[in-house]
Amino acid sequence: MRHDDEIETPRGPARVDVSLPVGPAAALLVLGHGAGGDVDAPDLRALRDAAVAAGVAVALVTQPYRVAGRRAPAPAGHLDEAWAAVLADLRRRYPGVPALVVGGRSSGARVACRTATTVGADGVVALAFPLHPPGRPERSRAAELPTGLPTLVVNGDRDPFGVPDAGPPVRVVVRPGERHDLRADPAGTAAVVVDWLRERGWASTP
Repeated sequence: MRHDDEIETPRGPARVDVSLPVGPAAALLVLGHGAGGDVDAPDLRALRDAAVAAGVAVALVTQPYRVAGRRAPAPAGHLDEAWAAVLADLRRRYPGVPALVVGGRSSGARVACRTATTVGADGVVALAFPLHPPGRPERSRAAELPTGLPTLVVNGDRDPFGVPDAGPPVRVVVRPGERHDLRADPAGTAAVVVDWLRERGWASTP
């Protein structure tokens, strides 16, 4: 079952598209989009479909600047503030879900990491985490990734934004032949994430 609506945030309305599994949800997975993209990115769609089939409720969040029709991303603080407001609303809506997993792709993964402990998440899923701007490895964003929570990073081995290093409790899965958009095999990327969710008891077994 799917439904979407808007949630008011201090930075304007955000759009939330929620897909619910048949039966009780094992977890709520909340995902954000990339800086200039939207929640229709192939990897996000594939992950939503696979996770819902595995008994996970999935919320795809469109940041206020994209709802307003702008492509240039808002400042990091504005993104984090809007995201935290959306998460607070979703937690009120789904109080009985056993676990909250936050994540997204690229910029959305950065937002999820920066706010994970603040919003009370149990884990983080980072798709195409942008370790640094292309060609600028000295501008590393590695400090944003460690949250102290179980974290799964899925990046392509041809990603010009780089691939972060693993380290407890961060697991990094490198997908061969994939670039930053993770378009070559979205279903394979989704399967990696769902397997990780199952390991932690946050998705139902086949």
